[in-house]
Order: sequence, then structure tokens, then C-alpha cells
Amino acid sequence: MSQIQPDLMIAAACGQTGLTDFGGDSFREGLDVFCEAASSEGQLNEFGAMAIPGAIIGALANRLKIVDWVKNHPEVAEERIEAPFVTVGIFRAGTTLMSYLLEKDERHRPLFRWEAGDCVPPPTPETIATDPRIDATRAQMAFMDQVSPRMRIVQSEQPDGPTECISVLNQDFKSLTWEAMANVPSYGKWLHGTDHRSAYDYHKKVLQLLQSGGVRRTRWSLKSPHHALHLDALTAVYPDARLVVMHRDPVVLAASVCSLITTLTKTFSDADHKTFIARHWTDMLARSIDGVNSFRDANPDKKIVDVNYADLARDPIATMKRVYGEFGDAPTERALNAMTAHVESRPKGRFGKHGYSPAEFGLDAGEIAERFRPYVERYDIPLETLRTD
Repeated sequence: MSQIQPDLMIAAACGQTGLTDFGGDSFREGLDVFCEAASSEGQLNEFGAMAIPGAIIGALANRLKIVDWVKNHPEVAEERIEAPFVTVGIFRAGTTLMSYLLEKDERHRPLFRWEAGDCVPPPTPETIATDPRIDATRAQMAFMDQVSPRMRIVQSEQPDGPTECISVLNQDFKSLTWEAMANVPSYGKWLHGTDHRSAYDYHKKVLQLLQSGGVRRTRWSLKSPHHALHLDALTAVYPDARLVVMHRDPVVLAASVCSLITTLTKTFSDADHKTFIARHWTDMLARSIDGVNSFRDANPDKKIVDVNYADLARDPIATMKRVYGEFGDAPTERALNAMTAHVESRPKGRFGKHGYSPAEFGLDAGEIAERFRPYVERYDIPLETLRTD
């Protein structure tokens, strides 16, 4: 495929928006590294060679619009982001369910899928449920369902439902988004070694902008597995964040994340990346666990609530009551009713069964179990039976 050229991506975003100010160059090194890696390592297919440059331009264009909006509305900088709920991976450990349950509490303001990549203008109370960007996002998602039907089974989101913070962090080009789209070892190495503070500063600016339209609630509810790797940067920007860390049987986690990444990257590449995916994303799981452990060991006074996926799946309402209670709070009766209705209306597997096995990726379940045994013991994690159907 032809080389993805960063300068051409920037020029395209500027031409699309009529803007030129990116609010600094913190994004530039990540953009350069990713473009080179996607071109030389990603083995992109015809669709990937079109879609990934499109995603790059979209991220840059949204950044331009955000910087311009904040420049012309300086009051945005006065918006306060107080004590957000932040649901932290580990990968594939139930962050989506947790985020949807938190969203059912009307006091919480999630980052919606439709607004994360197209933030300007910020939604208002009158438009939050009817904004035309919702239908535009729904159409984009329907198209991707046609391109990759299995994706809806593996990772289901709604256009007007909560989404991952990586959808914003990617606009500073320090995000697992880019690793998940293409198999890019050199970008992954760079990402792991770089300082993420600028990405979280940008993230806060986006939240300030989004709530400046008048959709203000008691607190934001946010989620991403990315946060497990960079809790120091996150808490430097959000020192009062309510951290909820999800845990699950690591054998299941390893197999599930490999299945997710394989499904996603198959959309953009016809090459067989299973060997790389198995090694890289199992190592990423280990780094995520190490990141959480290191942060909490270095910050023993920081309140962190641990949630086992098995508890959330077995009794979600009791688990949510416990999470709230750990922070000296309680869900309202209305919130509990909405959470119950959500659980009852969304049976697991409604889009099809997601089966996966470590052996499918050349992984040995026993070796994974032994590698992550200290993690299982530290958090008293129930072991599961893998679904392979």
C-alpha cells in the first residue's frame, strides 16, 4: 500500500474544517509514529488503506474544531469536572456493563458514542437525545456491521450509549484505539514508553466543552481499559476521580481480548496476525495489571473499588449498591429501577454467541493461569469455564 503521510493527513483535516490551530503539537509525534507503523507493519487491505487514513483525518478534524470552539468560548475553561466515576479495565472484564448501569443513574453524564468523535457544537438539554449526529453515528455503525458482522457480537455499543475514553484520547494520538485497529508493534512500543499527560489534559478539555452546552449532572461516568496503564496521568488531571477497577479470570480475559483484536484488525488487514496478537495483547494484560498494582501500592490512601466480573454478572444490582456505598453514596430508587430494566432487556448473547479459546491463538490456558496466579490470588478472582461455541 502507499505510505500514509502525516502532512497530507493534517492538510486534509485543515481543508475539511477550514481551521489550522491544533492547540499545540503534543499529538504530532504519535501521529508520525502511527502513520509509519500502519504503512510498514499493518499490512492493510484495500478497505484498511481507505478507512484508517479516514479515521486519522477525523481525529485531527475534531481536534481542530475543539480548539477553535474553546478559543471562541473561553468560558469553557471554567467548567468544573468533579469526582468523575472512572471504570478502569482490565480488558474485557465488564467495563461496558458497568458503564451502562452507571449511565442509568440520571445524576451521571457518560461520554456518548456519537459525541466522542464529533464534539462541536456541544449538546444542549434540548438536543442531547435528538442530535442529528446520533443518526449519523448509527449509520456509520450499521455500515461497519456489514463490513464486519462479527464485530457486533464481540463488542456491542449503541450510538447513544456510553463509549470508551480512548475515542477522545486518540485525538492526541496516544491511545489504544490505533493499536486495536492495526497491528503496529513500533507504535505500541512508542505508546508504552511515552508520557500520556497531554492526552488526559486534552480529554479534560473535551469534557469541559461537552458539558458547557448545559448538559450538566452531578458527575461524569467514564470508562476505558487504557486507564489501567496510565493512572498517574489520569489522577493528575482528575485527582478526585472515583476509581472502579474491574477484574476477571485472566484465562478468559486473554482469550477474549485476542478474539476482539483479531476480529477488529481483520476488518483492515487480510494478513494472519494471530501470533503477534496473542503475544502482544497478553503482555498488555500483564502491563495493565502491573499498572493498577503499582499505582495502588504507591497511593495507599487513594480510594479504589474492586469489582469482580462474576459478581457483576451474577447480581448486578447488589454489586452497584456496593460500589456506590464504598464511596459513601447510594443509587436512587429510580436509578435502581432503570438499572434493573436495562439488565432484563439485554440478555447476554442477543447479537449471537461470542466463543473463544486460548488454543485458537496458540496460547496455553495452564501457562496463562500460572503467569497470572498472583493477580487471581490478590483480588480473589473466581475462575470461569471458557465458552467455545
